[in-house]
Amino acid sequence: MGSGPIGVLKEAFLIPSNLYRVYLTFMAQVLSQWSGAGSITVYAPDLFRLLGITGNNEGLLVSAVFGIIKLIAAVVCALFLVDVIGRKRALLLGITLQAISMIYIAAFLTSVPQMGVVSGFKLPISQKGASTGAIVMIYLSGVGWALGWNSMQYLLTAELFPLRIRALCTSMAMTLHFANQYGNSRAVPNMLLPVSQGGIDPKGTFWCFAAITIIGGIWVWFSIPETAGRSLESMDRLFALPWHKIGRYGNKDAEEKDQSLDHKMEMVEQSYGTVEHIEGNVLSSKV
Repeated sequence: MGSGPIGVLKEAFLIPSNLYRVYLTFMAQVLSQWSGAGSITVYAPDLFRLLGITGNNEGLLVSAVFGIIKLIAAVVCALFLVDVIGRKRALLLGITLQAISMIYIAAFLTSVPQMGVVSGFKLPISQKGASTGAIVMIYLSGVGWALGWNSMQYLLTAELFPLRIRALCTSMAMTLHFANQYGNSRAVPNMLLPVSQGGIDPKGTFWCFAAITIIGGIWVWFSIPETAGRSLESMDRLFALPWHKIGRYGNKDAEEKDQSLDHKMEMVEQSYGTVEHIEGNVLSSKV
């Protein structure tokens, strides 16, 4: 492919296995940022107020609790769970928790369409329990985010690429990450506006987050192979299959190739040991 920046670009985009890795990291950044978790963190006090929390002190308190829960979940997931249950399983489990949370919040806001739309609207007492449930779901979405996309969007970017193109592809992926993060944080306030003001209502916003999260889960199932326990040097074996089979069968195929390679290495070592033994006997007989 040649040397220099042009050669690295060609290697990243013209070799099918590398292009598929670029596709994985780019899609992971887009789907993770538009699943809504980042904007929930940025606008937590406003969203808790939207779900029925009254008073500035109460809003700040539940927002602080949300931040603590996300921090603890992120540390536990990054240090323990991701390696124990595997990258892909952790991502799918986290996305499932996020999807459940978003669907519940969207359903709650649909059942009380005046929330965030009608100025001065007060939540009926009969809906207080559902409101508390929606707040709990915000916390649950934070746990799902820590277990799923928050860990994987960085791990996948760091693990997938060969050394020669890693710096370029990681830089591009993280540029896309921050561009989408910025775009989402700017878009959400407008999305939350009533339809009459050019938005899609709070309920529409969370239905949108739920839909993107579900689409992300389906995409992960079909597209991303399991990378846990695999060295950077052996990562290429995950991408030897046609692109439409990598997500579902790439890890199995790579394990079979690993076993075959290990068997060949054992045979070579045994043959080498046999040759050394024969040569030793020949030398002994000559002496």
